[in-house]
Amino acid sequence: MKESRKKLTRREFLRSAAVFTTAVVATACTTPTPQIIKETVEVEKEVTKVVAGTPIVEKVIETQVVEKVVTATPELPKEKAPDVFGTFPRNETVIARILTGRVGSPDNFNWWVGWKWSDRGLQNVADEALWTVDFATGNIINGLAEGDPTYNADFTECTIPLRKGVAWSDGEPFTAADVVYSAETFKAYTEFGAHNFFVDNVASVTAEDDYTVKFVLNQPNSRFHTTFLDRWGCTRIMPKHIFEKQEDPVQFTFNPFVGCGPYKLHSFDPQGSWTAWERREDWDKSPTGIMYGMPQPKYVIYQFFADEGAQILAQLTHQLDVAELSADGLKALLSQAKTSRAYQPTFPFVVNNDPCITGININTARPPFDKLDVRWALVLAIDIVEYTSIAVDSSGTLSPVHIPHLGPYPKDYIEPMQDWLKSFTIDVGNGETFAPYDSTSPQRIADYARSRGYIFPDTPEFLEQAFGLGWYKYAPDIAEKLLLKNGFSKNADGKWLLPNGKPWKISFLCETTLSGMGARNAAAAVQQWKKFGIDAEMFPSEARADLIAVGDFDVSGDWPAQEPWGAGPDLYRVLDRWNSAYIRPVGERTQGHSCRWSSAEMDAIIKELRETDPFDTEAVIAIGTEGLKEAVKNMPGIPTYGYIGFIGWDEYYWTNWPGSENPYTQPYTHWPNFKYTTPFLKPTGR
Repeated sequence: MKESRKKLTRREFLRSAAVFTTAVVATACTTPTPQIIKETVEVEKEVTKVVAGTPIVEKVIETQVVEKVVTATPELPKEKAPDVFGTFPRNETVIARILTGRVGSPDNFNWWVGWKWSDRGLQNVADEALWTVDFATGNIINGLAEGDPTYNADFTECTIPLRKGVAWSDGEPFTAADVVYSAETFKAYTEFGAHNFFVDNVASVTAEDDYTVKFVLNQPNSRFHTTFLDRWGCTRIMPKHIFEKQEDPVQFTFNPFVGCGPYKLHSFDPQGSWTAWERREDWDKSPTGIMYGMPQPKYVIYQFFADEGAQILAQLTHQLDVAELSADGLKALLSQAKTSRAYQPTFPFVVNNDPCITGININTARPPFDKLDVRWALVLAIDIVEYTSIAVDSSGTLSPVHIPHLGPYPKDYIEPMQDWLKSFTIDVGNGETFAPYDSTSPQRIADYARSRGYIFPDTPEFLEQAFGLGWYKYAPDIAEKLLLKNGFSKNADGKWLLPNGKPWKISFLCETTLSGMGARNAAAAVQQWKKFGIDAEMFPSEARADLIAVGDFDVSGDWPAQEPWGAGPDLYRVLDRWNSAYIRPVGERTQGHSCRWSSAEMDAIIKELRETDPFDTEAVIAIGTEGLKEAVKNMPGIPTYGYIGFIGWDEYYWTNWPGSENPYTQPYTHWPNFKYTTPFLKPTGR
């Protein structure tokens, strides 16, 4: 017989959690016992003396023993922090969430072949890249590299200096031999994700000495080194002493994982719910330890939480140090938890220093999304005010182009492109054109947020920072014309039919963690398109990454464009993913952007950028602007707003998180930079 369980609403859950907490406190408090004690006290008395015939009253202090009834507070034993999973002392452990969901292949750590849930701790605490971008400071952090690369005059040779004194987590030294072996292995096996890039770009690679690597390139590429620059994903180095012993490095599971980060693999759940990492005894041989000192948590656990309700409950009971929630979830958490805090203390509360532009990734290799008019129809069927309200509680900073409104990009690109965006038109048909850009979108979102009770400055500076400079018009009538132009029709119920007469269904692929940014965009887009008459639905899947990689999707919550580096104006990383050389047929893993769009015009822009000095700022911005225009014209994916995070930190066991008042590094535990946070966390002593 199955036990029936009542499904609680969020309000009921929070109420019950509060009652539970109160009950725990009440149970912990025993009734004090009255006691009679004796103590010596000082008593003031008046004494009369006669001096020269005159009585004089003086005050004197005497001591006496008295009995006193007191309520003695019993001495309680110092509370011991509970162990996590019966193994990890809670006050020595940081617990974070696996952003991308439960691990589908928990025993396989070979992340050079397919998706391996790198945010389970692989990139975050266990490994180092050659370089990493820190978006909080705008700096490039030298990891395994000792400094900047150098190129020859025509950018056909790239020399990289490596950091000395680094060891892999099994104690073997890291040297240039590891880099050489990795590059040669990538070239030799087609199954490795970096294969095509290294085949196309690398003629040879040699170790000049133990700590210097030289790449000879097939053609000029002034950004070759950026394949090793980490934000979320880059070419990572294999430990040669392990992989060279494997008969088949592609099938090798690389278990236990060995990296150059400050933590080593401790254990993992066979069902993929958690992965635990332990601070290396030789942490001072990791780049993190060399640069910043000893990580304070002895253990870091990355754990799967099915939904934000589970995250909230875990943090209320101090079993989750970092929660990433929806806007409503964060507000619910902060209203209940005395030790929790957000990145910003007031509206919009969010973390807003992420270089990703979120939105809708469109599979342009799958009909009808291969038609430009169809893609623009999907844009114009979206009311961005309603969209952002659904997705992020009106707190997203809009961007009409395929980079976020962040760092140098507004001044270098988005603001200078305003005149072009306002004059840009699309062909509706029958000689009609339409200008889709709407510079009033931020003000409309601000007005809506105020109508919901939010209070914030009414200044142009705040509005731009919070809501951006503009987006696209809500124009369902124009969207309808674009579809009719391409043979679509409507049935008697007002639902759209494909040119072949079949119902138009759109499946929006997203992660299973519904508070994730992809799922938030999916929920908003599906609602908007249903309102327009398209049969759209969300499709959460743990196989999302693999489905996207092989082109088995309609639209997805993956980024509509590759994120920029976040440090400087160079957009090579964004544009190069649309290089036609990387595109693969549906069914094969693409090496470029998963939208599978390219154009001859974009190829020419990429080639020009490759042959331009990355430090020639004026030239880089001019070329990058042309690349953004080409992307807007073709709309291979729909940019909406920059990635934001509703983070709730619990300060019960750990403090000194990198909040807005002290952004010493980026604040996310799922980013590669989290390892640089660990030396600065402060234990509370609980």
